[in-house]
Amino acid sequence: MVQKSDQESIYDRFSTVTKQTKDLLESINALSDQVSQLLAENVKLSMENEHLRSQLTGKKDNDEGLSNSRKILKKLYQEGFHVCNDMYGKRLGKNESCTFCLETIYGRHEPKEKGHSHANSL
Repeated sequence: MVQKSDQESIYDRFSTVTKQTKDLLESINALSDQVSQLLAENVKLSMENEHLRSQLTGKKDNDEGLSNSRKILKKLYQEGFHVCNDMYGKRLGKNESCTFCLETIYGRHEPKEKGHSHANSL
């Protein structure tokens, strides 16, 4: 039979581990948000770079008439990240495409390449 002092010690250790786990999860979530922000900023800067290059070389920027924000989402998606509301910032699986992401990017526009739904990765 476990004595009262042992029970309290076990409870205290459990309480400490639980708090540490919650703190770690909060840190992971904050770091995940920072990574998503950095990736979005990186894509934005890459697009600005490409735009400046195309102006310097005289090449036209042909991106299916997408707004700048949709171009950023498209670039993030091409780099392997979800841009749909439900999964934003999470990694796409290998060879996975997401109909919801494509809808977010193209809306009423038709993409050049049609993607598949989440179902192909299940």
